[in-house]
Amino acid sequence: MMKLPTQIVFRDLARSEAIESAIREKVDRLDTYCENIMACRVTAAVISRHKHQGKLYNVRVDLTVPGSEIVVNRDNAEDIYVAIRDAFDHARRKLEDFVRRQRGDVKSHEQEAHGRIARLFADAGYGFIEDADGAEYYFHRYNVVHPDFDALAIGDEVVFLAEAGGEGAQANRVHVRK
Repeated sequence: MMKLPTQIVFRDLARSEAIESAIREKVDRLDTYCENIMACRVTAAVISRHKHQGKLYNVRVDLTVPGSEIVVNRDNAEDIYVAIRDAFDHARRKLEDFVRRQRGDVKSHEQEAHGRIARLFADAGYGFIEDADGAEYYFHRYNVVHPDFDALAIGDEVVFLAEAGGEGAQANRVHVRK
């Protein structure tokens, strides 16, 4: 629940219960993505453009959340309801990003392993990498990122992603260590 009531401002646009209702519905949905929204101000406006027939609409959404402000501005929609939808979709995405940062959710990347090319079977298009612990990982020519498989040599230091395969440990995204 928001701490302050939602403010809706109309600029160069007649106040409409239908538009206001659509905006309030979208604002209410934002509470499901972040329960700490302190304030929300929405501005719906008509943009005057030369050489354009018909009206273009702009919707701006200002959200105040603890320690930050999220601002979304969507221009050039020919339909006010499309402008509202687009602005609130973008606001929702930005709000979700804010919540993820607040929670400390960070994308985790797979840890790369290091090793040396132990055996190569160039004619068959595969080889084996040995890591520092002596474990071996199978790789195919299609798992080599850089340089090409044909440029690899026994003893080359490589970086790869270790994965469990159907017949044992496999190396994926193999590339020569820089």
